Amino acid sequence: MVHHLNGLISHYGYIGIILALIGGIIGLPLPDEILLTYVGYNVFQGRMSYLPSLACAFIGIICGISLSYLLGYIFGLPLLNKYGPKVHITEKKIDITKNLFSKFGPYILIIGFFIPGIRHLTAYFAAINKYSFRKFATFAFVGAILWGFTFITLGKILGEQWDKVATIFAKYSLVMFSTALLIAILFFFLFRKRLTTN
Repeated sequence: MVHHLNGLISHYGYIGIILALIGGIIGLPLPDEILLTYVGYNVFQGRMSYLPSLACAFIGIICGISLSYLLGYIFGLPLLNKYGPKVHITEKKIDITKNLFSKFGPYILIIGFFIPGIRHLTAYFAAINKYSFRKFATFAFVGAILWGFTFITLGKILGEQWDKVATIFAKYSLVMFSTALLIAILFFFLFRKRLTTN
């Protein structure tokens, strides 16, 4: 795992971050959280700079999530049912995301990034549920920034212990979800207030 990540970063640098995250978001079996944390570790070591790393992560995540939305808009659920299992998107994950999205759509667009297996589907379901791209982007891009910032910063803070992110994520995921949910709720009310005042 580390060898592959090191090869990706050393050969492609910042562009590698963008390409890997685009692939990971649309469903390719890439360890997104591990990749982001490893980027943070490279920042800790001085091999990469913090702000360009964040910028490239945001670009990759936003491009990936937008591409996923576009695929959902064009092809809908049949494509997901047919090809999903080939990229580890199971029927169970599809059903969970569908049910969550029907109840908490805007919130799921933000906190879904923190739920492995769900983040690959949120944009797709936004398109299937006829969200306008503007509405989708308003929430999904906030989630993208929050998610990328969290894991790159975590890798930078952990330094040599960066590879323990999986353990830390499992232990504190509830806190992360709660924080992301709180931000989502605040953002939603601010956005709704802005719409009502215009």
